[in-house]
Amino acid sequence: MHVPLKFTNHRIEEYALRVTYSPEEDTGKIIYNLSLIESRDLEFTLSIIKEAHKTGITISDRILVAGPGEQVAGYIVQEGQHAICTMCSITLDALLLRRGIPASPIGGGIVEVDGRVARRFTSMILYRDTTLDPLEVLISQETTSILDVMHHGSGNILANIRECHMEAEPLMGTVLDELSAMGFSGILDIGAPNVPLLGVPVSPQYVGVAIVGGTNAMAAVREAGRPVVTRALKGLIDIREMDYLDDY
Repeated sequence: MHVPLKFTNHRIEEYALRVTYSPEEDTGKIIYNLSLIESRDLEFTLSIIKEAHKTGITISDRILVAGPGEQVAGYIVQEGQHAICTMCSITLDALLLRRGIPASPIGGGIVEVDGRVARRFTSMILYRDTTLDPLEVLISQETTSILDVMHHGSGNILANIRECHMEAEPLMGTVLDELSAMGFSGILDIGAPNVPLLGVPVSPQYVGVAIVGGTNAMAAVREAGRPVVTRALKGLIDIREMDYLDDY
């Protein structure tokens, strides 16, 4: 029996429906990305993640670090490696959904940043047209310059975009403000109804919402010449298994 291909937009919808995270209570499951690094690069990687978070190009200040022999969501970390789990930006889509705001994912791509302001998407892979995670693909193509954005305020970062119905715009603004107050970051821009956002068209009567990719920090580590293997949209994990960046 052949298993049908599952396109990324369907994977996103499935994961989003399974998220149980409550920011107010700080309990429940979130969607995570898994990255594998060389153990010798751990301190360097943590310093990059902290700097990326201060720059505002990560989703959350929560991470999980596992050493050799430890198990992370069914994966046993190999000798000489460390695993780092970060929050996937699709978790925010799930949180909007839980507040009664369905978000329709459009795609992931590269956003040009100039003077610390997001200007436009320069490339985009639509979720409905791929079975791979677009940001994984773009990291492998070495199309980012995240370190330049962190240090100088200009360059190319990973981001994704979804659209919500214009009638939900006031509630969406409230929810995003609440999440920002709880330590979530990375909202790049919210568009106006029926108007393209950062160059990406939206459906009639919809507004676009652009959010930074949850794998930006690990892509920056790769840019620095350190070996990294990243798997975005890896699965769900309990938020209580994760620590705050300040704990490291």
